[in-house]
Amino acid sequence: MTQEIVTADIGGTHARFAIAQVDGHHVEALTDQVVMKSAEHASLQTAWEAYADQIGRALPKDGAIAVAGPVGGSLLRLPNNPWIVRPHAIPVKLGLDRFSLINDFGAVAHAVAHLNGDHLMHCCGPDVSLPATGPISIFGPGTGLGTVQLLRTKDDYHVIEAEGGHIDFAPLDSIEDKILQTLRKRHRRVSVERIVSGPGLVAIHAVLADLEGRSAAPMSDRELWELALAGEDSLAAAALDRFCLSLGSVTGDLALAQGAKAVVIGGGVGARIADILPQSGFCERFVAKGRFESVMQNIPVKLLNYPQPGLFGAASAFLQEHEL
Repeated sequence: MTQEIVTADIGGTHARFAIAQVDGHHVEALTDQVVMKSAEHASLQTAWEAYADQIGRALPKDGAIAVAGPVGGSLLRLPNNPWIVRPHAIPVKLGLDRFSLINDFGAVAHAVAHLNGDHLMHCCGPDVSLPATGPISIFGPGTGLGTVQLLRTKDDYHVIEAEGGHIDFAPLDSIEDKILQTLRKRHRRVSVERIVSGPGLVAIHAVLADLEGRSAAPMSDRELWELALAGEDSLAAAALDRFCLSLGSVTGDLALAQGAKAVVIGGGVGARIADILPQSGFCERFVAKGRFESVMQNIPVKLLNYPQPGLFGAASAFLQEHEL
C-alpha cells in the first residue's frame, strides 16, 4: 500500500520540498517538488507553511528533514544558513506525528544505498559497480563540502555522518601555498571547504588575479561559476582547473582516511562539473598519495546524477527508522 511522507532538504542556499510516495521500505516516487531560496524565508516553519500553500494541500503527518549541518542536541545551527532548528519543537511547529532528522549528506548516503547504477556516472578508477559490502565515501561540494560514509554489510547498510569539509587545507604547490596564505589572513584557520565549495571558486579566482597583477572584477559565486563553465574567460577557466585539482586532493585524502572501497561525488557543484571532472586534473590528484598510489588507482570514483538525492535519501532514512 502506497503512503506519503513530506521530505525536505534544507541547505545553505536552497530549501527543497517534496511528497515522497513510499511502499514498504522503498521510495517509489517524489511528487510536488518545490525549490525555495532559504534567504527568502525566516525559518523552517515558515518555509514549510509556504510549501503547503504552493502545492495547495494539507501535508502528511510523517516527515523527513535533511539539514546542512551536524544533527544532535537541543538546538541546531546551520553553518551556512541563519535558520535555527529545535528538534523537540518540530512536531508542534510542523504538525508532524513522526519525523526523522538527518544531516543532508547523510541523506545523500541513504539515496546512494538505494539508487541503481543508472544514476552513477564513471569518473575515474576501475569502471565497476559500487561494492556490495564495505565502506563507500561520499563527498559533495556545494555551499559547503558535505562528507559522509556509507557502510554496506551483507544484509543491511549504515550511514556514518561526518564533517570532513572542516579538516585543514593542505597545499601541494606554490599556487596553493598562496591560496592558503591569502585565506589565512581572513580566517582563523583554513578548512578544505573554503576552497572546494561553491564560494571557494571566488577565493581561488581572486588569488590567481593577484598572482598576475590583475584587478578581479567583483562577482557573485553564481556569476563566476557561469563564466568559468562557459570557458570564455581564461582566468575563470584557470580558477576552475585549480578547483578540480584541489577537489581531487581532498577527495583522495578523505577516501584514504576512511578506507573507502569506492567514492561517490555529489552536491550541487559536483553536478555542475560532472562533465568536466573526468577530463580535469581531479583524477591525477586523487591517486597522488605516494606509497599508496597503487591502492588509490583501484578505487572506483563515481558521479551521482540523480536530480534530488537529498529528498530521496531523507525519505529513505525515515523508512529505515520508522515502521509504516
